[in-house]
Amino acid sequence: MKHFLLAGVALAFAAAPAAARDLTIEDVAQLSRVGAPVVSPDGRWLVWQQRETDLPNNRGRFDLWKLDLNTKGAVPEKLVAEPDVNETGPQFGPDGRVYFQSDKGGTDMIVSVAVTGGPQTVLVTPPGGFSGFKLSPDGSRALVWADRKPGAPTIEPAMVKKDPNAGSARVYDKMFVRHWDTWSNGDRSQLFVVPLNGQGNAVPLSGTLDGDTPSKPFGGGEELAWSPDGKTVYFALREAGRIEPLSTNLDIFSVAADGSAAPVNLTADNDATDTLPAVSPDGKWLAWAAMKRPGYEADRQVLMLREIATGKVRALTEAWDRSVASIAWSPDSRKLYVTAQDTQEEPIFSVDAKSGKVSRLTQEGVVSAVVPTKKGVVYSMNSLLAPDDFYSLSGKAPVRLTQVNAARLQGIDLPAVSRFSFPGANGDTVWGYAVKPAALKEGTKAPIAFIVHGGPQGSSNNSWSYRWNPAVFAGAGYAVVSVDFHGSTGYGQAFTDAINKNWGGWPLEDLQKGLQAATDKYGWLQADNACALGASYGGYMMNWIEGQWPDRFKCIVQHDGVFDARAMAYETEELWFDEWEHGGKPYYEAAEEYEKWNPVHHVAKWQTPQLVITGEKDFRIPYTQGLAAFTALQRRGIESRLVVFPDENHWVLKPKNSMQWYREVLGWLGKYTDTSM
Repeated sequence: MKHFLLAGVALAFAAAPAAARDLTIEDVAQLSRVGAPVVSPDGRWLVWQQRETDLPNNRGRFDLWKLDLNTKGAVPEKLVAEPDVNETGPQFGPDGRVYFQSDKGGTDMIVSVAVTGGPQTVLVTPPGGFSGFKLSPDGSRALVWADRKPGAPTIEPAMVKKDPNAGSARVYDKMFVRHWDTWSNGDRSQLFVVPLNGQGNAVPLSGTLDGDTPSKPFGGGEELAWSPDGKTVYFALREAGRIEPLSTNLDIFSVAADGSAAPVNLTADNDATDTLPAVSPDGKWLAWAAMKRPGYEADRQVLMLREIATGKVRALTEAWDRSVASIAWSPDSRKLYVTAQDTQEEPIFSVDAKSGKVSRLTQEGVVSAVVPTKKGVVYSMNSLLAPDDFYSLSGKAPVRLTQVNAARLQGIDLPAVSRFSFPGANGDTVWGYAVKPAALKEGTKAPIAFIVHGGPQGSSNNSWSYRWNPAVFAGAGYAVVSVDFHGSTGYGQAFTDAINKNWGGWPLEDLQKGLQAATDKYGWLQADNACALGASYGGYMMNWIEGQWPDRFKCIVQHDGVFDARAMAYETEELWFDEWEHGGKPYYEAAEEYEKWNPVHHVAKWQTPQLVITGEKDFRIPYTQGLAAFTALQRRGIESRLVVFPDENHWVLKPKNSMQWYREVLGWLGKYTDTSM
């Protein structure tokens, strides 16, 4: 049996005491979360932001930590950790100091501190606040992004005179009227170069363009880059206009950092996504990731290379059937480090800048950040059984640098994870995994939590999750089975594309065959004692299963799932997604494609008890879809329960809400299954 357990992770928990206990959501909610790693110019120090849970205030807060990479056996130390202050986005300057963002006193500011600690220096406090920054190569300026009115000539927020007789209505002449979880107020994320010496004014760089940079809702510093000489800034932006909700056309722009010239679109010929600009340390090359098909957010991202002096462009990984997720240059500019999903893992690959040859560097686990050094790379990685920690790779074997949550996880007995494959729809090989509860006694069987991933172009991969965590389900006594059905990522673009216009077809066949394959293979699975669960597309599949596979499960958990395809087509915000999935046309031009796989038409066959969960701030799959599903269940007289989070979006993020979510879900499973087998 193959386990998804890295050697370093296994060692961390090998010494668990005899009185081991199961993992709970209370444990997970209190774990530290590492992120945003950087390495000092001399290679000695690793610095990162770390999130801690502030449970009384129902939030996370951030501190800065450091690790001496030159000292064997060194342990992490706090660098900056003021109570009630968030310190984020650490970056090293050429002077070796750490620059970071602070919200001390409720005001956003850029601060610096020596890596050895000591007094902090407040460098600039841009009026109106900002979202993030990137330090210039010489450390004299910061590239700041902040929400301002389109075309803002200065970083100072515009003064808007309020009519005392005005009502409360929002008024729009074009979409987006709302996006992800926020109603539009007309602001755009824009770029400004801000001096850090206290002299001079902020220079606007992107204000002449109608669009957000970084892109919303999830874009950040990975969409921005300085040239090594500090004279040019490169950025990704989705131009807006009237058709923004239909467009996946992000372009890469270059602009003079002093604002002396207007931005230049470097990828105007490509109407699909261009993103993740990264300039080589020698200043000769611009790399980025590009899709080919407009309107498709899950197209393959190919690593592109542009010779800056000549403008000559080539597709470096065109022959490699994987999608680039992140890009970082080696210090010598000879290769690039990228991450990409591959059969339930997300390793680091090196790509030769001349030949495009791809070499895999890590094996199991999902790599979440990569920092090149002169010796190799430092990276963060997680797995199904372990949250992110830091590792270094300079030879053939990785070296574990941290065990951030070892104390909190000490004494917890983690489950075992096995991978399996089977012939799915169309005869294609389909992969899945099964999670065996640690407390399951030999010769006994566990009830099944059959979890269907979202996306739909996603993966039930070897990654740690704070929202849908298989180890928590296993800790509650459930064996988890999950299948990467047609449409999943990490198996080549054709497999990902196979779900298009096929939402309820091959994916359902894969799920049916996959559950059968798992129960045939693993004797510890109780085949006739199973509940199905899913969110987003997985939630759609729960509603589809209600009408198409109504007698298989004892209960269903549906979170933010599509119930009525027609209503979804008109209510969602990012129209490109829904229209691409149904043939690239709006509902009124292709109603038959939307209705073909529409769960609402099969409500008469529904019979399985269902828990419906939704968030009022979910504008991707609006909460009205959940209300409609609950209404259908109630009118059919089916046992059902509705849970609405008024302060959550498509995800459940607040600590107390997350714990309530698990109490509701595990309580629902427990009502219809027996974990005492």
